[in-house]
Formats: sequence, C-alpha cells, structure tokens
Amino acid sequence: MNENIDRGTSQPRSASRGAHNHTRWAALPAAMGAWLVASAAGAQTPEGIASADPATSGSTDVAQEGFQTVAAPPEESNDATTLGVSAGGLWATGNSRSLSLTGASAFRLRRDVHQLGAMGAVNYSKSAQAPDEAMEPTVENYQGRVRYDLFFAKQLAAFLQVSGRKDRFQGLIMRLNVDPGLAYYFIDRKQLQLWGEIGYDLQHDARRDEARTDPDTGVVAPKTETRHSARLFLGYDNKLNKAVSVNLGAEYLQGLSPYEDAQTGNVNWRLNFDMGLTSKVGESLAIATSFSLKYDNSPLAGLEDTDTVTAISLVYDLY
Repeated sequence: MNENIDRGTSQPRSASRGAHNHTRWAALPAAMGAWLVASAAGAQTPEGIASADPATSGSTDVAQEGFQTVAAPPEESNDATTLGVSAGGLWATGNSRSLSLTGASAFRLRRDVHQLGAMGAVNYSKSAQAPDEAMEPTVENYQGRVRYDLFFAKQLAAFLQVSGRKDRFQGLIMRLNVDPGLAYYFIDRKQLQLWGEIGYDLQHDARRDEARTDPDTGVVAPKTETRHSARLFLGYDNKLNKAVSVNLGAEYLQGLSPYEDAQTGNVNWRLNFDMGLTSKVGESLAIATSFSLKYDNSPLAGLEDTDTVTAISLVYDLY
C-alpha cells in the first residue's frame, strides 16, 4: 500500500496534516473571544460598591462641589421634674430646754421653653434657760416662693417671681416681693445651671406693732411701707453626680424709691445669700446642709441688720 495514503481516507497524509493545522489556528480567535467574555463575566464589581445610578446619567462623580451636610447629634433635653421635702429638728430637756424645727420643700418643672418652680420653708425654735421657766420662741419665720420662666431664646428667659416672708424677729407680719426680669443662662443643662438675673423688685412690708417703735427715740415707723428697687441675682445649681448636689444663690437689691430710710437715714439696700449641699444616703433619701444669710442695711430701729440660719435636715426626693 501507499505509505502516503491514510487509512480510511483517499487523501495523502501530508495534505491531511496541513488541513488539520489550519482548522486549529482558525478556531483560536473564537476561543480567545469566549475566554474574554467569561473573564468579564467573572470580574463583576462586588455588591456594595456598584453604583445604583442609572446608566444614562452619563457621569460617575465621586467628589461633589460644595459643603456636604452632616446630621447634627440631637441636643440633650432640658426637661426635668424634681420634687423634694426636707425636715430636721432638735429637742433638749433637763436644766435647759429647747425645741427646734426646720422644714422645706422644693419643686421644679421644665418642659421645652417653660419652667415653673416653687418652694416653701419653715424655721421655728423656742427655749427656756431654767426648768421652771416657760419656753419662749427664739426663731420663727415662714417663707414661700413661686416662679415662672419663659425661654424665648436658647439661653435667655423672661421671668416673674413672687415671694412672701413672715418673720417675727424681723418685725414682719408679711414681706411681699414681686420680681419681674430677664435671666441669662450661661449654662443650661438638665443637671447643671448657671445663670444671672437683672430686673425690678417691688417690696411691700406689713410690720408688727411691737417692732415699729424706736427704743431710743420713741419714733414710730409706719405700719406698712413699699419700696422700689433694682435687683441683681446670680445662681448656681449643680448635680455633681447621682449622690451629691450643690446650689448657691446671691441676690442684691438696691433701693430706688425711697433711696434712704426715713427713720434711720441709711441707704436702702439688701443682700441675700443661700447655700445648700445635699448628699444621698439612699435611693430617695439624702442629708442636706443649708446656710442662709439676710442682710438689711436699714432694718427697723433696734433690730440687727444680719440674720443667718444654718440647718441640717433629711431630704426625701419624691421625683
């Protein structure tokens, strides 16, 4: 047989080998195209990076001109509700006898731009130096105050405060003070407040008869008197932590009309200072130490110009 003839074919072996090589090289471009398509399909952008913009947008800008807005964190709410009562006392018997009682309550409600506060306090004491003597009052005063604040700006508020005081040993049946004004809160947070006040004070006194007569001159002061004053106040209230809180307040009243006291000739001005420190001993129970100073530059004749009260009492927080 002819060695150049492949089995099962009539073509020479050399011709068949050339045709086979031609077919293999002709299929190479198609194989490469299929590989490129497969590679492109396997190299899709991972989910999460692909843009969701329509393909017709015509651009894929990452950086944009202008300032980008960032959501501000929510401001801390100033809303608060507090209500507490306190009481303390001392009772001694034997050769000297004495009874002292002190009590107070304070309420504060803050909702958005509205703030309402109220307080009341009682201080009473009587004593006798000998077993056969009757006990006589040595301290007796009752105080109350109501106040409303309206915040028409973030740190600025208009307020109206009304307070009353009955004090036997200051010669007062009633001292009524009406105080409108403006308050600026340097710090206004739920747990911390620091503020200053400026305003007007209307003071109306109704006096006890036994305190109206000057023991040296016999001059009798009027039964009632009304004073108009300028008022400055600085306050600080801080809950240092869950267990300890402190509050301070200083008030200055400058008499405008009358500028001088008709009985003593002294310039009418007063200074009030209050300080309190509260330490919790339980979930709702605390021990409070308070100090109050009241100075009157023109008191009734025969009376001291300064009164102070220091008290230690138990406080129960209802809210």
